Amino acid sequence: MKLYYAPNTRAVRIVWLLEELGLPYEIERFTLGDRRMRAPDYLAVHPMGRVPTLVDGEVTLFESGAIVEYLLARHGGGRLRPAVASAEFPRYLQWLHYAEGMIMPPVNTIVVETKLLAPERRNPVNVERATKLLSRMLDAVEGGLAGRDYLAGAFSGADIMTGHACTVAARLGADLADKPLAAAYIDRLNARPALQRAWAT
Repeated sequence: MKLYYAPNTRAVRIVWLLEELGLPYEIERFTLGDRRMRAPDYLAVHPMGRVPTLVDGEVTLFESGAIVEYLLARHGGGRLRPAVASAEFPRYLQWLHYAEGMIMPPVNTIVVETKLLAPERRNPVNVERATKLLSRMLDAVEGGLAGRDYLAGAFSGADIMTGHACTVAARLGADLADKPLAAAYIDRLNARPALQRAWAT
């Protein structure tokens, strides 16, 4: 398998999952803004010129959530996801998709407004609105962790997706003072050797 990767992107999720599963993989490393990501040969792999992209034989996928589902279905051997008939499976699906549906939109706004735009183009109103929205999204995670260490029973792909989004939110300075369960959850995830290797890739 080959993974097209850049640090501090959603591609970290995929390295994390590959490491958790112990699957062999090759990295094609970019940095954000790398002109090679807009080159015709890479645009033929990912039409938006972004990361991650996974190539597994004849299969090419370029959405991180789809890649997580694919790897678990094709290469997971039943690991890191509850059985379809289990009581945890609907919860697993909810939290698997919560990252992109709820947490990452305000995260994206904060990243664009505070890191990617030139200072004269930044809009503090957008940052304030996104920061409030992010706090609400993390409130749901706090509630979802009541009485449990992970979002869907045992550690799973839902934690790869939403746990990564929570970790990114914390790195951006999200206020977790009133969210002790989420803060402890993020610490638990960051203590996992596979995630540590992913951040260091």
